Amino acid sequence: MVKERARILVVGGGYVGMYTALRLQRKLKAELRRGEVDITVVSPDPYMTYQPFLPEAAAGSISPRHVVVPLRRVLDHCHVVVGEVTSIDHAVRTAAVTTLATAEEGRTAELLGYDELVLAPGSVSRALPIPGLAEYGIGFKTVEEAIGLRNHVIEQMDIASSTRDPAVRDAALTFVFVGGGYAGVEALGELEDMARYTARHYHNLRPEDMKWILVEATDRILPEVGPEMGRYTVTQLRRRNIQVLLDTRLESCADRVAVLSDGQRFPTRTVVWTAGVRPHPLIAATDLPRTDRGRLRCTAQLTVDGTEHAWAAGDAAAVPDVTAAEPGTETAPNAQHAVRQAQVLGDNIVRSLRGEPLRTYAHKYVGSVASLGLHKGVAQVYGRELKGYPAWFMHRLYHLSRVPTVNRKARVLAEWTLAGLFKREIVSLGSLEHPRAEFELAAGGNPPHSPSDDPKGSS
Repeated sequence: MVKERARILVVGGGYVGMYTALRLQRKLKAELRRGEVDITVVSPDPYMTYQPFLPEAAAGSISPRHVVVPLRRVLDHCHVVVGEVTSIDHAVRTAAVTTLATAEEGRTAELLGYDELVLAPGSVSRALPIPGLAEYGIGFKTVEEAIGLRNHVIEQMDIASSTRDPAVRDAALTFVFVGGGYAGVEALGELEDMARYTARHYHNLRPEDMKWILVEATDRILPEVGPEMGRYTVTQLRRRNIQVLLDTRLESCADRVAVLSDGQRFPTRTVVWTAGVRPHPLIAATDLPRTDRGRLRCTAQLTVDGTEHAWAAGDAAAVPDVTAAEPGTETAPNAQHAVRQAQVLGDNIVRSLRGEPLRTYAHKYVGSVASLGLHKGVAQVYGRELKGYPAWFMHRLYHLSRVPTVNRKARVLAEWTLAGLFKREIVSLGSLEHPRAEFELAAGGNPPHSPSDDPKGSS
């Protein structure tokens, strides 16, 4: 039994937000039925995106709708509010929330009161002040960006196939990816694999005509899988005629020309930015303690340090790693920790409400898996290194076990099975990003708006 009625506010609908709310509604089923507990989840999107599947969604191996999990269906005992939390005043237990309704009503924000706060807004892309990046860069954190990038790559192949200008053709077939972490390497590997297959259906394009470039500022890629697997990945990518440029930075991409720190210049219409993330800006708009890097200062019990009734986990939280040999080490901001932290966080909130002692989050990192395209991958699991088909199979098996709900597991497995029996889909549906453009042109004569006006595409 909880001591008194509790209003629990979960900020964020990603890994930590969704899994924490799911854990709470399971553990507090009786209390929710009696009205002793109220759980509200505020998320800018009505779904959780399973980000490890974004590269496969971009390559067409998985349908976009199977990469996301609808929050209202999974959290059927919670109040799901689609909106943005713009600031939090924990001293008085209120959060300022903006929704589509507040904009329609002419209000700036709505104040939402709470008793227990779970902060899990996640992270955003860490964009640097590089000339031209804001105008021409493409991110890779959302399903809209993944599908938009797929459409964009195929459209560039259409441009190259249609033009007689060698400069336009060369720029259209040059694809620059900045960042050698999971997102950059997996997105590059899957899209290059997809484009190589798609080139078979163009009468005047060959895979050798395309130029794929990976730019990494450090001396290695995929540090999570270890140095040996990182070197193997570089070798495999270069065998596919992908240029891997280590110790190199993007200096500018203004005027659709990628200028690198080593002096190389690549005219290109595609610059994909995956060079790291930073905590969500909401963290700076709270009165809660933060680290020098802008993350919430947390304890091993996933409470915000020195603050009562405030909890945090995931990318925006600096959680001590009690399993590390070196003191002061924090858990890595990745999905493996986020999912497990959410379970402990949910349990600890229940224990706090019932006056029970809290659990300590302790998880030793078991390893990493990464896909480099169809039937290609690298992995380091429990100290064992895998590469090629076994690593790719391990990648799919692991993420199939982790994607939420049996419904999603079955749909993803069915799509993989069908993809193995039939050929890839190579259709670009870029018009979905601006579905009213043709009607606007027909009705009023106004030209379709620029894609840069709508950064999230179809949403």
